[in-house]
Amino acid sequence: MLSAMLLAISAGALTQFAMYYWRAVVASVASQPISDRVLAAARLEGGVTADDFAVFVRLYELTPRLQTREQGLGLVRAYQSIMSFVSQATGSHVPRVTAWSRREMTMCARYAAVCVDRRLQENLSCAAAMRSC
Repeated sequence: MLSAMLLAISAGALTQFAMYYWRAVVASVASQPISDRVLAAARLEGGVTADDFAVFVRLYELTPRLQTREQGLGLVRAYQSIMSFVSQATGSHVPRVTAWSRREMTMCARYAAVCVDRRLQENLSCAAAMRSC
């Protein structure tokens, strides 16, 4: 009985650590600057907002993938969907939770924008390398 309880507590702690680590990685990528090319391609004049995630996902899907070991946006899409549900569910009833979920959705949109920027940069450098051959 004690060993099962220790296993459950350890698994829960490991899962919590993995989630915090994943969010820290997403936040660090999202904090990188976004080039003007990507903002122009997304037709955004101001900064990135929580509502721009779908635009960047479409741009991400339109840019060709040259590397096979790229991670994609699967987990970030799921997280953004959860945060969107939380934002809609709380609405004006719990403004702090709504504001937090909107910030998280903005982080997801910035992450997707940085991923698009990285793909474009890799594609441009590959095209330049092919031209130099």
